[in-house]
Amino acid sequence: MNNRLQKIFEQEKKILNVYFTAGYPELESTIPIMELLAKHGADIIELGMPYSDPLADGPVIQASSTIALGNGMSIEKLFEQLAAFRENSQLQNTGVILMGYMNPILQYGFEAFCAKASAVGIDGLILPDLPEYEFEKIYGEIIKKYGLNFIFLITPETSEQRIRKLDELSSGFLYAVSSSSTTGSATNKEFVTAYLQRLATYKLSNPILVGFGIKDKESFTMAAEYTSGAIIGSAFIQALGTGKDINEIIPAFLNPIIT
Repeated sequence: MNNRLQKIFEQEKKILNVYFTAGYPELESTIPIMELLAKHGADIIELGMPYSDPLADGPVIQASSTIALGNGMSIEKLFEQLAAFRENSQLQNTGVILMGYMNPILQYGFEAFCAKASAVGIDGLILPDLPEYEFEKIYGEIIKKYGLNFIFLITPETSEQRIRKLDELSSGFLYAVSSSSTTGSATNKEFVTAYLQRLATYKLSNPILVGFGIKDKESFTMAAEYTSGAIIGSAFIQALGTGKDINEIIPAFLNPIIT
């Protein structure tokens, strides 16, 4: 784990990770939204790289990806936007993770992508369609070469043996999907609680953040009870899609969750 993420998880608080799609709702929204998220309490920002076939994403995030692509967002454009973000005092200590899919990264060039991500100050990657085998045999060494964390996803159906293996391969944190459906789906409270309680008994090496279905103070608190914190995505994308000023949307969305 790099020092920035390590320091974040060493805090005596539950960690809030907020996902949004780069280039949504406007092409140039990325940095202003990041600044406001950091200012109003997000510990980690998960930047979605829009893709035309996002397998793990529900309809809200898929729609935001379509709009972002239509706005002209691309990996090249995103790196241009991120070139100086660490110079902003608000963002110097905020964790920033890139979440996306292999196809556009391979088109860009996997090592070139990792090198650029590291150069601009990215802390880690989430690539749901990168198989464990290929990570071990091909891509993991490249990711490590550039000092990037790699976060694997686990689900309620993932066996204990496989969870322990993915914990061994991951750095930064483990992304505990609270259901086997796509992002933004409703979850059964008792089922999710039992799942998170089970994960807590494993005493894994990496911190765990819970995602899918986290939308407000209640769901954040429930998810964080047995883990290091939670990830909010679809609900925040929906808030951004209201067309209101982001200077109003973001504090109104985050303040009830973190207070």
